[in-house]
Amino acid sequence: MADDASSPWLIVGLGNPGPEYAGNRHNVGFMVADLLAERIGGRFKAHKARAQVVEGRIGPPGPANRRIVLAKPMSFMNLSGGPVTQLRDFYKVPVERIVAVHDELDIDYGTLRLKLGGGDNGHNGLKSMTKSMGAEYHRLRFGIGRPPGRMQVADFVLKDFSSTERKELDFFVDRAADAVECLVLEGLERAQGSYNS
Repeated sequence: MADDASSPWLIVGLGNPGPEYAGNRHNVGFMVADLLAERIGGRFKAHKARAQVVEGRIGPPGPANRRIVLAKPMSFMNLSGGPVTQLRDFYKVPVERIVAVHDELDIDYGTLRLKLGGGDNGHNGLKSMTKSMGAEYHRLRFGIGRPPGRMQVADFVLKDFSSTERKELDFFVDRAADAVECLVLEGLERAQGSYNS
């Protein structure tokens, strides 16, 4: 089914809806989805699955390009699984063509890691997705590092990137969008070789 040319890839940026969360570390998935939407010239529109979606194509013109659906669940992070599962069913996407783009505490800021399947590492968005449809989807983990000192993890992820981090944020978000495109167009091994650091 993975080679079924008619089924799109579903790229899910994880985050929390609402302007008060927009610059949070936890919302880096939304930032990557926004950039990918910009690249394909699309605008997010409300979907009945409690998500904002954009449909489009990436890659060179002709048979090599791929249909993608970009999604930002409009539930809160810990309920992401519901909208993603509804979108999967609506667009008839096999689970191995789903990519979750999310923040990751256990890797350094700006470091990217692509993988297929695995645990949720305490990430509530992944936990919800895995509970809804199993773990065999792709992940693009975007490193945000650990909180400094005694700061609670919840406080850290719900804070905006620091001014120092923001200097490089656009570069890292751009690289993450490149990594998603590479995964969809060239496969996991190629994308891991180019972007996993």
